[in-house]
Amino acid sequence: MYKRLLIPTDGSELSETAIRNGVRLASALGAKLTVLTVTPPFHIATLDTAMLTAMPEQYEEDCKAAAERYLRVAREAAAKADVRGEYLHAVHDHPYEAIIDTASRAGCDLIFMASHGRRGVSSLLLGSETNKVLTHSKIPVLVCR
Repeated sequence: MYKRLLIPTDGSELSETAIRNGVRLASALGAKLTVLTVTPPFHIATLDTAMLTAMPEQYEEDCKAAAERYLRVAREAAAKADVRGEYLHAVHDHPYEAIIDTASRAGCDLIFMASHGRRGVSSLLLGSETNKVLTHSKIPVLVCR
């Protein structure tokens, strides 16, 4: 069946739930993991408060530290389940593109990701990386809610 799963994480509680479920699935299938977190590059003109108050070097340090925290959750869950994997941090303006590109490069045959389940106007205003992955990926996607 599936041999390599990609699990993207944004550090949210929902992503942590997807990690736990994805690790269980990988364990049951004897599959390997690729876990990815994506942060946006520093931009001078932005609405992101972290970028408004930081210098580029500090922003990058903060992003690396946050990425390590997010990936640590996956490393620990995988270690407990004896599942092997790789843990990646990408910098990209469009997380959905980084997710799909990473899945392709890593040879993943399933993307296992969380969805915040936004509907209606909030979905239109906030966007949905999960929806974008579902729309653009040629690799199967399993959504965890």
